[in-house]
Amino acid sequence: MEFIEYGQVKAVGVIKLNRPKSFNSFTVPMAKELQACLDQCKLNPEIRAILITGNGKAFCAGQDLKEATGENAPKIEELIEVTYEPIIKRIRSVEKPIVAAVNGVAAGAGANIALACDLTLAGESAGFIQAFSSIGLVPDSAGSYTLPRLVGMQRAAAQFYLAEKVSAKEAQDMGMIYKCVPDSELMEASITLALTLSSRPTKAIGFTKRLLNATFENSLNDQLALEKELQAKAGKTNDNKEGIAAFLEKRKPNFIGS
Repeated sequence: MEFIEYGQVKAVGVIKLNRPKSFNSFTVPMAKELQACLDQCKLNPEIRAILITGNGKAFCAGQDLKEATGENAPKIEELIEVTYEPIIKRIRSVEKPIVAAVNGVAAGAGANIALACDLTLAGESAGFIQAFSSIGLVPDSAGSYTLPRLVGMQRAAAQFYLAEKVSAKEAQDMGMIYKCVPDSELMEASITLALTLSSRPTKAIGFTKRLLNATFENSLNDQLALEKELQAKAGKTNDNKEGIAAFLEKRKPNFIGS
């Protein structure tokens, strides 16, 4: 791949956005590579957690405006349809935990891709900018769905309308991200977190992700029914049997992700 760098650390698939000279801003080819990489991680049984970060000084500056405004540029709705919608759908539908390590600015679609991940860590110098209104656009990449659920309507509206930078510490304090860490510790902390998640019961975490995806849309009765359905499935996994045996034997469980 040309615009995505991929590696594996034990059971963690490590995806790095790799257009550092353009602050990892998205083009269609880069988006297609990220989609393909997420598909590979989904299908590979050896991968039990995924880490997404950026090379260079930024996590992702959103859309590359040269592509969006150049000669023969695609219509904006077509661009969204082939780039960001498939990325967000994959992040939320892959039933493996996905960690974002925000190593610098995360703007526009870049911010919303980071927030769509299951757990988001950010270096203390990183920042999040809902930059859309600064160029007369509206949020995309599920920003209008995710951000109000994380921080509430008023704070989401302020970010969308004013396009002010939110520091990593502010993002942590308002519940927008999981954790802010020193820049020098970001990758180590992110890899450690992803490795920890990869050693947990993958099927149960995947089912829990499915519950979280449904929780804001379901009625109480619907959510109870889905919990019962997925609990029955989780109860048939090898990891459930191992977890119970380890508890009764007073030892640490050895989950295998099935």
